[in-house]
Amino acid sequence: MARKRLLWHLYPSYLLITIISLVAVTWYISRVWEQLYLNQMAMDLGDQASLLEMQVGTRLRLSSGAELDALCKSWGQKTHIRFTIILPTGQVLGDSHHDPALMDNHSDRPEIRGALAGQIITKTRKSYTLDQEMMYVARPLKEQGRVSGVVRAAIPVAAIDQALASIYPKIAFAGLAIALMAAILSLFVARRITRPLEEMKRAAARFAQGNLSRKVPVPSSDELGSLANALNHMAVQLDDRIRTILRQRHEHEAILSSMVEGVVAVDSQGHLITLNTAGGQLLGVEAHQVQHRSIQEVIRNTDLQWFVSRAQTATAAIEGEIVLNDNDGRVLQAHGTQLRDLQGAPIGALIVLHDVTRLRQLENARRDFVANVSHELRTPITSIKGFVETLQEGALAEPDKAKEFLDIMARQADRLNQIIEDLLSLSRLEQEADQVKFSLILSPINEVVQAAVQACANRAAAKGITLLTATTKDLQAPINAHLLEQALVNLIDNAVKYSPTGSVVQVETESNQHDIILRVRDQGIGINKEHLPRIFERFYRVDASRSRKVGGTGLGLAIVKHIAQAHSGRVTVASSPGQGSVFALHIPKRYFNQL
Repeated sequence: MARKRLLWHLYPSYLLITIISLVAVTWYISRVWEQLYLNQMAMDLGDQASLLEMQVGTRLRLSSGAELDALCKSWGQKTHIRFTIILPTGQVLGDSHHDPALMDNHSDRPEIRGALAGQIITKTRKSYTLDQEMMYVARPLKEQGRVSGVVRAAIPVAAIDQALASIYPKIAFAGLAIALMAAILSLFVARRITRPLEEMKRAAARFAQGNLSRKVPVPSSDELGSLANALNHMAVQLDDRIRTILRQRHEHEAILSSMVEGVVAVDSQGHLITLNTAGGQLLGVEAHQVQHRSIQEVIRNTDLQWFVSRAQTATAAIEGEIVLNDNDGRVLQAHGTQLRDLQGAPIGALIVLHDVTRLRQLENARRDFVANVSHELRTPITSIKGFVETLQEGALAEPDKAKEFLDIMARQADRLNQIIEDLLSLSRLEQEADQVKFSLILSPINEVVQAAVQACANRAAAKGITLLTATTKDLQAPINAHLLEQALVNLIDNAVKYSPTGSVVQVETESNQHDIILRVRDQGIGINKEHLPRIFERFYRVDASRSRKVGGTGLGLAIVKHIAQAHSGRVTVASSPGQGSVFALHIPKRYFNQL
């Protein structure tokens, strides 16, 4: 059902009440006016009858009937009133409108009976003589205290009705004018009442839309003014509470978005309530697009779904690790607890996710490092111990064998010493990098390249390998020359070790828009693609037997990587089996500009 405005509830009601009241008042006034008019006519008739009574006086017995009849007709012509003189016997002696001789006895007429009884009687009835409604006023004629006759005056009711009919239109017109004024006044009053309510309605709509700054005008009436003040007070309180809620919401969103941990909140049906940015990144979804969707629909991981189900029913906090089924094999540490409302009833679960992939990788690297170090140290130590036992058991008596054993022991000791030196170098590089102790001095790059080539020249010449340089002149950068030379020596030494006799190893420098690049290019055996991501790990060997044969410790490339990181740079490799390798040190220029 369509709702109507309050104005169209009030205005018709006011108008209907006004019209009903006006009709009732008009009818009452008409009746009163009619009665007053009739009373006035009765008084006039009584006065006229009284005047005729005075004319007749005591002549009733002395005058003839013809004289009295002439007197009635004379008065009737002057006043247009019917006059009649009747004896106590009911005989009509005179009448202004009719021949008395032809008239009936009037002793049975109500007004005549009353007048003969000594009363002045007013009566409206149908005239038997004239056959029409008449108003009669009968007065007794008294002589010596005795009623000697009756004087009656009468007027047709039609004349009275005609006079009243001329008055009724005026009353009706006045009533219509009053009704029109009442309608206008009712509309004004209704508008006066509904206008403040409409203002309040519009204000409430503005409040609902969040516009709480514009207040409601306060009407002059006490009730509406109290309502307007209540609305304004409510707007102030709403504004304060909304600002508080928005501030708290923004604070919560800022906290959630700034957290590195992923936060996932679900309701009792498993639909997402909250998922912060970090959580979306960890789970590989857009946080703002998956709100209020089912956790089974959003996250295709059975371990996480099972963990969420456990958290929804668990009475205490739970923990676990979840492995994501992605290319990176990420590991998430999950903490789950049950969400409860203010009454303590469970309404869902809260899951906090922390990416521990790097931590697990470091733990694995630590285990591998310990295992690799143990293995690398065990080999020379076992060899030295074996030859010592051999010498103790009598090999010293054979000088040639003893000398051979001692040479092997010396080489193993050198190898052991080299491993320890490389480990110390790595440890020193990591400690100094953590404590930001490297001093970088603006130095020529060519001098570092030449020093590294000269350090490796004898070893290359012994293997028949040619070392070439292709450098850019006057290339300078803030560097730690000793460390950068060590990195180049390690790269050149590896290139010499794994290159065939008679090949060429070339050292190049280049400067582009972003980096200064130092390359070591060889023509060696190359590296398979699956080994390239891991060759800079400690003790990682592409071919362990070949690496030990050429005397490598497995730490040289790890040292190169740390030296590059000490210069805020990186080291890359491009290689294919049988086509040689290209190792490149990239030192960013933006870091130099900051210096």
